[in-house]
Amino acid sequence: MTSTSAAGPGKKKTTAAIVVIGASAGGRQALVKLLAQLDQDFPAPILIVQHMAATASAEVMVRVLGAATALRCQAAVDGAAPLPGHVYVALPDQHMMLVENRIRITKGARENRARPAIDPLFRSAAVAYGNRVIAVVLSGYLDDGTAGMEAVHRCGGLCVVQDPLDAEYPDMPQNVVNNAWVDRCVPIAQMGAVLLELAGRKRRKPRPAPRDVAIESRIAERVLSDLPSVEALGTLVPFNCPGCGGVLWQVAKSGELRYRCHTGHAYTAQTLLAEQTARMEETLWVALRMFEENRNLLVKMEKEGVPGSSFPERLAQSGIHIARIRAMLHQPTGQQAEPAARPRTRKK
Repeated sequence: MTSTSAAGPGKKKTTAAIVVIGASAGGRQALVKLLAQLDQDFPAPILIVQHMAATASAEVMVRVLGAATALRCQAAVDGAAPLPGHVYVALPDQHMMLVENRIRITKGARENRARPAIDPLFRSAAVAYGNRVIAVVLSGYLDDGTAGMEAVHRCGGLCVVQDPLDAEYPDMPQNVVNNAWVDRCVPIAQMGAVLLELAGRKRRKPRPAPRDVAIESRIAERVLSDLPSVEALGTLVPFNCPGCGGVLWQVAKSGELRYRCHTGHAYTAQTLLAEQTARMEETLWVALRMFEENRNLLVKMEKEGVPGSSFPERLAQSGIHIARIRAMLHQPTGQQAEPAARPRTRKK
């Protein structure tokens, strides 16, 4: 790893690239195919966030990827300095970030319903490494990674996406193409050569991290309430956070609709809608259970001869409410997504 003059006592400022990769549904297969293309002397560290359940094991992912590549794969360790030729896999239920050129593992609030999430890694990499970042978004649902890609571009880094037509689940790369700057959009079979080329190319002119990007990175790093920070990012809106019930702010400087609460939860409009829809369904199931219990109690009271003349009327009303709730639960909540159009990279 080459380095320039010291940036301070005992500190060296590296000029080497760093690769950060985000993947979700269909991402494991894409990662295996990508890493298999890279040799052990690949000149940059690779940090991977793969959406996973809180009960999943990072070691399983490490073994799968390690069997497919000559690179050295390991689970991320807090405080480690990322090394070229190494792959670092995010841990389940914890964000992986980059702070002062070291890996930071944190239990910050979920972003886009995920932890680990892609945006905190990309955003923190943009702040810590600036124009040396190469960010990659692979197959997945919805749009985690789009805001992070925007931050990478604003800090001078390079943005690469898997061609949505090549992805098993095209939503994530397609949303990046639609809403953020894209330097390369290629099938997974070509991505290894692209990353090798980009890792060795001349860097763009360095850009200081914009204030809003730095603020969002600090919010994800800290597990605490930070009202002044989120107030500096946007304006209050009449929506509630599904994660904690608090109010939400709309992030002003963003290429897509995004929201944050003061405890750190963050959502794109798509993930907020998905979370609201899930909560609505959950509420309907609770209401259905309560109305059915109410009907069953009325039936038992009538059968046992409990005094009361309104049992038939109340049973009829319960039946009406039960039928309506069941009809709502059977109603589709969304439409099948249209096939992804052929993506085009943006031009300066």
